[in-house]
Amino acid sequence: MSSSIDQFKAELENFVAQTRQTNLVWGLCLDEVEWLSVDSSEFENSEVMPFWSSEEAARAHCVEEWAEFEVTSIDLDLFTNEWMTTLSEDGVLVGLNWNDALEGAELEPEMVTKLFSK
Repeated sequence: MSSSIDQFKAELENFVAQTRQTNLVWGLCLDEVEWLSVDSSEFENSEVMPFWSSEEAARAHCVEEWAEFEVTSIDLDLFTNEWMTTLSEDGVLVGLNWNDALEGAELEPEMVTKLFSK
């Protein structure tokens, strides 16, 4: 495995461990209704909604074009049960614990759900 793949895998494991401990997932939201989503860097014509396992990591991304977004928490059960279903239906991918360069895994919502079923 390449080091970037190893790093992405470590971040996924960290995401699961941290969110299980706090029961919270963190995302960026504008005006309490518009959640941040971006174009996929891996898949053409796909959107990705990024999430982080800590408030601090999410807040670090509220800069430049995302400066107006607010860091917002989501209950882990709601995230894994309802959000993943909705994102799957909408064809939106999920980015977990992206780094400062906005690099990280882009997963199908079903894969995120499976991470928490282990």
